[in-house]
Amino acid sequence: MTTALRQFVYANELSFLMEAHDALSASIAAKVGFKGLWASGLSISSTLGYRDTNEASWTELVDAVERIADASNLPVLVDGDSGFGNFNNARLVSHKLWRRGAAGVCLEDKGFPKMNSFVGDRHPLAEIKEFCGRLSAVKDTIPDREFVLVARLEALIAGRDLDEALVRADAYAEAGADAILIHSRKADADEILEFAQQWRNKKPVLIVPTKYYRTPTAQFRDAGISTIIWANHNMRASVSAMRDVCSQILEEESLVNIESEVAGLGEVFDLLRYAELSEAEAKYLPKSHAS
Repeated sequence: MTTALRQFVYANELSFLMEAHDALSASIAAKVGFKGLWASGLSISSTLGYRDTNEASWTELVDAVERIADASNLPVLVDGDSGFGNFNNARLVSHKLWRRGAAGVCLEDKGFPKMNSFVGDRHPLAEIKEFCGRLSAVKDTIPDREFVLVARLEALIAGRDLDEALVRADAYAEAGADAILIHSRKADADEILEFAQQWRNKKPVLIVPTKYYRTPTAQFRDAGISTIIWANHNMRASVSAMRDVCSQILEEESLVNIESEVAGLGEVFDLLRYAELSEAEAKYLPKSHAS
């Protein structure tokens, strides 16, 4: 899986990672045809009832990622926040993620605890040398050289200028990052495209167009972007769908008008491979014990 993700990120064509936050969302993304997944910190935290400010522990993240990897059989790039602390925390969680099936980890250059990039204006950045230490520690700790380490730049989120983002990107690449994720919360992609132009693909560039979603994908292809991450849309889709279903059932006190609007149980059983269990029972259980 690590080799698959590395080839994915370094491919000459634009690639896409779909958000997953649990085994079911990972299975759905794989079923419809996505070739790689983004294990979103925001989405995993939300499904656990936590805010995206390191309220969920790294062990809870690792457990969720293991289920995502097992269910999908796809390469998974994990949102590792800022590494849950200093270099030691970063290398511990990254190694554990690798052991549990992650193909790569993305670390952002903030302190601990971090705040979601779209909440408020307080986003203090880590010192460049300190964050480089985190990256180097991860690179030195993971024995699989194909494991993908992505450095996420939060300079634009923190209100810093493009020059600082480029300085940080150079330093992180030198420290061992395999790719750079440049993040922005503006409604247009101008600063993202300008970064890509000046960066000149020294390392692959990943983006998260959650806020600048109106930008045509063709512009990102033309800019030489490596990978687009659809970062939280499975989680957000489930929120709106469950809200509507709950409201309708509460109001109507009936399932008559809702049954056609939700997935059939057959689809659920198919996603969770109930048929495989029946085949295995026929192969491994004595006939008298088969259910």
